[in-house]
Amino acid sequence: MNQFKNIQNFYFIGIGGIGMSALARYFKSLGKNVSGYDKTRSSLTQKLEEEGIIVLYEDKIEQIPSSFMNSADTLVVYTPAVPNNHLQFSYFIKNNYDIKKRAEVLGMITQGVFTLAVAGTHGKTTTTAILGHLLKEVGVKVTAFLGGISEDIQSNLILNGNEAMVVEADEFDRSFLRLSPNIAAITSMDADHLDIYGAPEKLMESFNDFAALIPEGGMLFVKNGLPLAGTTIGIEDTADYAAINVRVVNGTYLFDLQTPTEIIRDLKCTLPGKHNLLNAITALAMALHFGAPPLELSKALYSFKGVKRRFSYKIKTDELVVIDDYAHHPTEISAVHQAVREMHPGKKVIAFFQPHLFSRTRDFADDFGESLSKFDEIRVLDIYPARELPIEGITSKWLLSKVENSHKKLVNKAALVQEIQQSDCEVVVIMGAGDIGEEVSKIVKALGGEN
Repeated sequence: MNQFKNIQNFYFIGIGGIGMSALARYFKSLGKNVSGYDKTRSSLTQKLEEEGIIVLYEDKIEQIPSSFMNSADTLVVYTPAVPNNHLQFSYFIKNNYDIKKRAEVLGMITQGVFTLAVAGTHGKTTTTAILGHLLKEVGVKVTAFLGGISEDIQSNLILNGNEAMVVEADEFDRSFLRLSPNIAAITSMDADHLDIYGAPEKLMESFNDFAALIPEGGMLFVKNGLPLAGTTIGIEDTADYAAINVRVVNGTYLFDLQTPTEIIRDLKCTLPGKHNLLNAITALAMALHFGAPPLELSKALYSFKGVKRRFSYKIKTDELVVIDDYAHHPTEISAVHQAVREMHPGKKVIAFFQPHLFSRTRDFADDFGESLSKFDEIRVLDIYPARELPIEGITSKWLLSKVENSHKKLVNKAALVQEIQQSDCEVVVIMGAGDIGEEVSKIVKALGGEN
């Protein structure tokens, strides 16, 4: 932390982002003066404000608090999503402030501290949250930066000391190459972020570069079957760490964990879906390698409540189940479908999906069509643009033409409750990484559930 000792003020442009807000909370916990800008008020920014962090929603230079006007003791942190014409950002550049990307700051924090990092195109948020929870529960003095809100602490930051750092290693914009991992995991390497990488091969190269960051004496865990050399993770297979004797009892996975040296019996994982079971095994393997005691890990895993918007049950009655999930890639949608069918066999399922990014919709349209077609009924919202401008011909209507299902149609956000009420489906799945997540509480309230 010596590299930040002369900096008292931290200003975040895009403070409402999940990774940015964790950093903001971290520096606030150190007694630093923290503020920032975001274009949209959200549940996350409101929470930051409740914690004493000033959040601005207008891109005006005159709104920047006076304490941040001295470039000598102020660090500006930004995300790659900030547009070039952003007035505050331009002001900070023009006045020679120290300006760093979020990933660079996170990398600086982890330097010199034993770091456990989780990478992968899917699964990294849940795996990181489980790992942070496990280490905290067994008494490790751990700080964990999460890419989602842990249901256990209602935050994306675990603050329990500096014996170890747990971080989500994000492949977007090659951010994870800033980290210094001692123990790392790669959960998956499906093609994604092709707007950044251009070709799947470049993304694979980036994961190889990440693996190369691990020093001699470190450890890399990889999902069994990935084209990387490392200690393997699997389910009912010959992986180095594998879940065996897997069964589902009252919606909970019961399993034994086969490690290279022993079998740890009767573990319980309450998170639905084989993808989440794999996440749990990955976190267990990393924690065991770190030196956590198996018996205490078993208790800690069972107590983990999950991550918001990762197969989160919002309503769960005999008549109606509403599930909220961040899924925004075909592989993730298929994983949600598998979990729904396993946990709610024989039930009729309607899926609402908000595509995220025009480029991702274009690049994986056929795969989206295949994964969405598995649900009984499909409703697709307009594409959430995030950082992108529209691409000609790439629309939700075009995407829907790829779905081979007669029970499909386009809907807008205002019609979500009505669509659910008019459907005879018993399970409702709400998916997407855009602002559809902000609609979920309204839906639950309208349907008479507790949010």
